Amino acid sequence: MFRLGNFQRNREKLQSRLPEDSVAVLFAGQAPYKRGDEQYPFSPDRNFYYMTGIERENCILFMAKTASGMTTTLYIPRDNGILAKWVGATITAEEAKQKSEIENIEFVDGFRKDFAEFIFKHNIKTVFLDLENRDWNALPTAALTFAKDLREKYPAVGIQDLYPVFSDFRLLKEDWELERMRKAMEITEKGFLAMMENARSGMVEYEIEAYFDFVLTKSGVRQKAFQTIAAAGKRGMILHYVENNQQTKDGDLILVDAGAQMDWYNGDITRTFPVSGTFTERQKTVYNIVLSGQKKVVETIRPDVPFSRLNEVLKEHYFEELKKIGLVETKDDVAKYYYHGISHYLGAETHDIGRYMDRDLQAGMVLTVEPGLYIEEWEIGIRIEDDVLVTKDGCEVMTQNLIRTVEEIEAFMAKGREA
Repeated sequence: MFRLGNFQRNREKLQSRLPEDSVAVLFAGQAPYKRGDEQYPFSPDRNFYYMTGIERENCILFMAKTASGMTTTLYIPRDNGILAKWVGATITAEEAKQKSEIENIEFVDGFRKDFAEFIFKHNIKTVFLDLENRDWNALPTAALTFAKDLREKYPAVGIQDLYPVFSDFRLLKEDWELERMRKAMEITEKGFLAMMENARSGMVEYEIEAYFDFVLTKSGVRQKAFQTIAAAGKRGMILHYVENNQQTKDGDLILVDAGAQMDWYNGDITRTFPVSGTFTERQKTVYNIVLSGQKKVVETIRPDVPFSRLNEVLKEHYFEELKKIGLVETKDDVAKYYYHGISHYLGAETHDIGRYMDRDLQAGMVLTVEPGLYIEEWEIGIRIEDDVLVTKDGCEVMTQNLIRTVEEIEAFMAKGREA
C-alpha cells in the first residue's frame, strides 16, 4: 500500500544527483485531442508521477539546488470555474499538497515568469529535463519543446538529460511499487482464466478478449497495460497483432498477450491455448519446447547474471530441441522461428525504462520472461510470458499461480465445458 513519504524520498534521490546551481523541470503532460472536443484518456508522464504522486495533466514540477539550498515547487492549473461542470474540477492546492507532500504550490500560468526570474537571480548553469525520445517522427514532448525554447532564450545555460537518471531510479522496484504490480498481475491472471474457461472454436478473437475486459472492469481497472493481443491460428506469428477481429476455427491456438494496470503499474502475461480446449500432438510438442525453454531461463535468473545471457540460454535450448524435430540444422536457423528478445523490464511502463544488454541483473528488478516459437508452415504461434522479480538469492515468478502446462490448461478448459 502507498504510504506518505514515498514520493518525497524519490525527490530526495534526485536532489542528491543535482549539482549546485542547477534546476530540474518535469512535466505531467496533456492528453492529445482525438477529434472535436474529445481527448484521449490522460496518462501521466511516469517520471513526473514517480516524483510527485500527481496524476493530473498540465502540472509542472520545479526543483532547484543553489548555494542557499533546495527549492521545490509544484505548479498546477488554476480553478477551471464553470468548466468544472463539464469535465470536473482541477486539482486544488490542498489536494496537491496532500498527494505530493510539496508545500510550495503555485499556478502553472506563472511558471515561465517564475522560471526566468529564478534562472537570472541564481545564475543557474544547468537545466535538467527528461529528454526521452525513442522515435524521430514522434510528436515532441513538453520537455523537448521546452528545451528548444530554452536553447534560444538562454544559450549560455547547459541542458542535461534526466532520462538516464530515472532509468537508474526506476530499475529497482520499491515495496509500494511491487504491491501495485502484484495486484495488477493478480487481476490479469483472473482475466486469463475467464478467457480459457469461456473460449470456444468459432468465436471471433474479440469475443474471447471480452471476457478478459469484463474481469478487469469488474475489478476496478480503468486502463490496460497495453492493447490486448488476441491472435488465433496463423495470426499468432504477428508479434503485435491487435485487430482481434477474425473468427477462430477448430484446431486453432490463440495467443493472448495482455495486462491490467493498477495505479499506473502493470502486469504483462502471455498464454497460448487451444480454442477447442485440446492441443494437437504437434502443438503439444512445440508448446513444451517453449515451456521448457522458459523454465531454463527462469532458472538462470539471479543477481550478477548478464541480461544478455538470458536470450543466449533460450536460443541454445531452441537449437537443440528444434534440431530434434527437423526444423533447424544450424544455430542461425533458429532466427526463422524465434525473432524477438526473451525479456524486458516491467513497472510503471510495460516496457519499463532502463538499459538492457550491457547490464547485469540486480535484486529488485522486475522483468518478463517470454519465449516464443512461430512456425508459419504449421500455423503455430506460441508464446508463454510470466513476470519475474530478481531476488538476492535468485528470483520469484510473480505470476506463478496462473496455469501454464498443457495438462493444466486442458483440464481447466474441460472443466469449463462441463459447467
